[in-house]
Amino acid sequence: MTEHAVSIDVREIMRYLPHRYPFLLVDRITEFEANKRIKGLKNVTINEPFFVGHFAQYPVMPGVLIIEALAQVAGILAIRSQGERADNELYFFVGIDKARFKRQVVPGDQLVLELEQITSKRGIGKFAARALVDGQVACEAEIMCAKREV
Repeated sequence: MTEHAVSIDVREIMRYLPHRYPFLLVDRITEFEANKRIKGLKNVTINEPFFVGHFAQYPVMPGVLIIEALAQVAGILAIRSQGERADNELYFFVGIDKARFKRQVVPGDQLVLELEQITSKRGIGKFAARALVDGQVACEAEIMCAKREV
């Protein structure tokens, strides 16, 4: 275990994120360093609703959902670094750059979602993100999230 190891389960994750089934794509947070980095897990199972149509004969997790899982972990990093999320605040996924998909993600895989904060200014955070399966990069991107009152 690392110096910043934590165990944040799905119940606590739901305190930070407004997402719920079937769109909550983070199962656990295993590392956290405020305003710096975070690591989370997504267990991919055949029971995921998107596998019904993507693709029925060869189920593959859609790349946009891998990116969404990374964005959700970025939101947890931003929110938990500030302490909590006010009831009238949401963190929106507002940008993506340099996205690359290098490996298919299939049922039975465990996505390791790693993010490092690049910058944070005026409620907008930019993160270097990557999703790994068995130590292999499945996806990498730079993503941005912004805090907004609703």
